[in-house]
Amino acid sequence: MVLWQIFSIIGVICVILEMIVPSMFFLNLAIAGFITAIISLFVNNVDMLIIDFIVLSLVAIFVLRPLLLRLIKPTKERETGIKGDYIGKVVKVIAPITKSSGAITIYDERWEARVENDDEIPAGSEVKIIKNDSLVMFVERV
Repeated sequence: MVLWQIFSIIGVICVILEMIVPSMFFLNLAIAGFITAIISLFVNNVDMLIIDFIVLSLVAIFVLRPLLLRLIKPTKERETGIKGDYIGKVVKVIAPITKSSGAITIYDERWEARVENDDEIPAGSEVKIIKNDSLVMFVERV
């Protein structure tokens, strides 16, 4: 077998392992394997190619992996589907709001609401949304 084929097979095996165990670890080894396969078209020294594979693997693990993990890290918008569009809106209270319960209405939809302090806001009041945690809106008096 030719050297580029060996390193390509290593890359394919690592891609398959990454699909089975999604950890962003084997993907880095696969990238190193494919790059080493390309380098092997120009270099025939097996020792040099193994060193290249090891160095490329380490660089990918310590540089590329944190970037990829940050790129796919779930954000609040991905988790809940809510953007920051509601932050700052003034809305109507439909159930008294405390630290543990309450509800507001946004565009005729009922949303759970809470206050951060020990304040209690009665129904019928207007409040401003200051932040959201998942599907619960945190509000303050206007």
